[in-house]
Amino acid sequence: MQWNPIGIVEAMRRTGGILAALGLGAALVVGVAILAPLASLRSDPPATPGGNSSAVGALLSPAPGGGRLSDRVGALQSRLKEGGSESWRLYASLGLAYLGEARASADPSFYVKAAGVLRRSLALNRSDNYEAMLGMGALASARHDFRGGLAWGRRAKEVNPHNSYARGLIGDALFELGRYPDGMAAYQNMVDLRPDLASYARIAYARELTGDVRGAVDAMGLATGVASGSPEDGAWAYYQLGELLFGSGRVGAAERAYRHGAALAPDYPLPPVGLAKIDAARGHPRAAARQVADVVTGYPAPEFAILAGDLFALAGERRKARAQYDLVRATQRLLRANGVETDLEVALFNSDHGLASEWVVMNARSGYAKRPSVQASDALAWTLYTVGRYREARRYSHEALRLGTRNGLFHFHAGMIALRLGDRAGARAHLLKALSINPHFSWIYAPEARRTLQRLTARP
Repeated sequence: MQWNPIGIVEAMRRTGGILAALGLGAALVVGVAILAPLASLRSDPPATPGGNSSAVGALLSPAPGGGRLSDRVGALQSRLKEGGSESWRLYASLGLAYLGEARASADPSFYVKAAGVLRRSLALNRSDNYEAMLGMGALASARHDFRGGLAWGRRAKEVNPHNSYARGLIGDALFELGRYPDGMAAYQNMVDLRPDLASYARIAYARELTGDVRGAVDAMGLATGVASGSPEDGAWAYYQLGELLFGSGRVGAAERAYRHGAALAPDYPLPPVGLAKIDAARGHPRAAARQVADVVTGYPAPEFAILAGDLFALAGERRKARAQYDLVRATQRLLRANGVETDLEVALFNSDHGLASEWVVMNARSGYAKRPSVQASDALAWTLYTVGRYREARRYSHEALRLGTRNGLFHFHAGMIALRLGDRAGARAHLLKALSINPHFSWIYAPEARRTLQRLTARP
């Protein structure tokens, strides 16, 4: 299935010449994957039948909103004490604000608060309360309950057929469930209804997933061009652009994108992480690790703690690496305690850090059953590899590559599995592919890929 190029171009024209301003004439084509569930709700929809959702756009942004969200929470709580016929709407807005706080602080305890007030909102008005339905969908997706996110997104779409954000939730869920053609259709609908930061970013991720990295960069360029809601929005967009460039091995271009994001919002945590990866790629892993660890102190996202730990390990600072990995485990426990499904993440982390076991395989299978995306296929393949089940691992590795994703780690996993099965030519091809896509695809495994290639070359 392909995107409808005419529909997308027409949608872009309604923004007032974005294509011309950015010098991008190609239509957006094919593919999909999830960015951040809340990104689908980032800005105000046009006035439509079925209610006013100004709170949705103001509160649900791809970028942490910092103190502004805290102020908004306090104001909403004060207004709720006054009561009134619009309490259901205020509860919905407060739920969205709590979701924003969860993103801003990387604190999943806000999910419990969000769930409580969103349910209260729906208890007061279940018929046309699509703001609370969108909030429940975003909450479900944030907790990795993508079937729940899909159901709530569809309910919101029924209440307000003209709303683009529901399409984002629906598309995000469908992608995580491995239903790519349906997810593509949902994202097509989203960009047709509202071409903005959220929809362009999804198009970028979509194109990346199917191997069209150049198209992904172009689409993310569109996103940076419309990221005018706040400095954090712009910083988020430039960080995502930097990630695309770094993932394709373009270190210099990635650095420029990260620096642009950092200049827009100096206190925003993501661009410094990107710049730390640039330092590591240029041979300074110790300085990079310290920079990421500084970010983790204020924004303890598990993926950043893993990165800090891996960089400390690369620099030979094992004690500091273990401290970061201990933080990852503590964060995973906190996520589970607040309703977040972490089976896949736990399985992949343990497999990567010498803790493979049958229990880890069971976690990976459970995660794959709940969200059978290509990412889940790859995680299950690697977990099976680490316990010696190479033939079954190959099946899932092939499945992970079925969309043509240019992901160095996917190809490294495929190469190592092929090697264990005696397929030296296949192993060499996949390892070469991994390093050609991005020489720094993994701080742990890129050096291993180079060493393995040298052995394969030395002994035909």
